[in-house]
Amino acid sequence: MKNTRVLTLMAVLVAIGTIGSQLLWFPAGVARAYPVQHAVNVMAAVLLGPGPAVGVALMIGLLRNLLGLGTLLAFPGGMIGAFFAGILYRKWRRHRLAVTGEILGTGIVGSLLAVPFANFLMGSSVGALAFLPAFIVSSVSGACIGWFILSRVHHTELSHIQRRDYS
Repeated sequence: MKNTRVLTLMAVLVAIGTIGSQLLWFPAGVARAYPVQHAVNVMAAVLLGPGPAVGVALMIGLLRNLLGLGTLLAFPGGMIGAFFAGILYRKWRRHRLAVTGEILGTGIVGSLLAVPFANFLMGSSVGALAFLPAFIVSSVSGACIGWFILSRVHHTELSHIQRRDYS
């Protein structure tokens, strides 16, 4: 029964991330900022742990690309940010560290990995500093949204699914 709840929550987060990304976005440098993706990453990291959070980020990126709503850059940034957020939250159990993990994972590491990713798969030869501001703006805004939502959710309602051994 617990696996069903986890999979259901993952599916809901994927749906929110996929649809919400088209409702709330803004231009940020050479890319578009999709803060809903980062908010979902923080929420998935806190509620489910690093493994399922990466799975949610992967599915959101995959669906957005299959539907023609996103770019391939959704993969390196989203998945690395979700992983870092989940690891930091798992270690210290602080929402602000999940936010920090999302910002460091997406904004710094994800933007640096986006350069070879964009070069090989998308044929773009922009430098690392071209992606860094856009990824940081997107991850900071989205991670703060996720933090705000988590601060308003009563964790007693979610205690039946908050286990860290799923990932």
